[in-house]
Amino acid sequence: MRRLLAALLLWLAGGRRKRREAEEERERIVAPAPKAPAAELVVVGLLFCAAAAAVAFIVFYAIDGLRGHTQWFGLAFGGSLGFLGAALIVWSKKLVPVEEIEENYPEPEHPEEQEALHRIVRESGSPVTRKGLLTAAATAAGGALGLAALTPAVSLGPVFDTSSLYGTPWRRGRRLVDQDGKPLRVDDIAEATFYTAYPEGASQDTVGAPLVVVRIPAGEMALPADRVDWAVEGIVAYSKICTHAACAVSLYRKPLFPPTAPRPALVCPCHYSTFDPARAGKVLFGPAGRALPQLPLRADRRGFLRAAGNFSGPVGPSWSGVRTKGARS
Repeated sequence: MRRLLAALLLWLAGGRRKRREAEEERERIVAPAPKAPAAELVVVGLLFCAAAAAVAFIVFYAIDGLRGHTQWFGLAFGGSLGFLGAALIVWSKKLVPVEEIEENYPEPEHPEEQEALHRIVRESGSPVTRKGLLTAAATAAGGALGLAALTPAVSLGPVFDTSSLYGTPWRRGRRLVDQDGKPLRVDDIAEATFYTAYPEGASQDTVGAPLVVVRIPAGEMALPADRVDWAVEGIVAYSKICTHAACAVSLYRKPLFPPTAPRPALVCPCHYSTFDPARAGKVLFGPAGRALPQLPLRADRRGFLRAAGNFSGPVGPSWSGVRTKGARS
């Protein structure tokens, strides 16, 4: 087998050498261009930088606790595309021969003319002296960039481990605090007002951390029977992450003329998914496919709002198994 492989490699190398020699004997169609080894090294460096930036995107994506991860994602992926574009510009300016002709190339209607076009393509790359290195760099850049583009999609499973998507920092007894870390009291929550809360002592950057807290007017609450005790004096809390595309629910619709206007609702401004806070976060309008996950609440002796458990379901947009498994602390 080793002899057979060696003979095959020698045959391939000999065939390429013979073709190269035959092409050198024939009259060139494309005029010879000067060598540009420095430009080749610049292109190789830019391609490897593009590959490194794409790999960095994958690494940043895999680190859950990275602060400012969205900015790092954009910097890495954008840098990879920038390096790739710069490499193509240098290649086209320095390594591709430029020739002015008085006539257009003939239409490839005959085998001889087709062969001539093939020779033009081959001879246009003849000034490149580091073809193997350039090919390796281009392959690395293209492969790494393709993996970077594919990573966000495949991470949703079911092939990959999606267990981390079910985790949240909420657990029974954890107090609700505002953005500045101030604990929220029952008396602090007014009707027709939108509040954002976070778990005390946990990172606010976690997807499962932010809450929408509102107080429903008396007589309008219509929670399911198994969630009647999830509200405290009309106060309910839901995940702030929209179940459509993980945008932030940041609007609270307040009817100006109740007899004819729709009832109060939580609205995601990105795609206008609309949820009913009085009815367990039910979807009223828009592309969201499931209700907002609700967090059960309780009040302690001092009147501070605390979590009475975890969310009613996983936070964020849907993925494999999202309807069959619950959130966990």
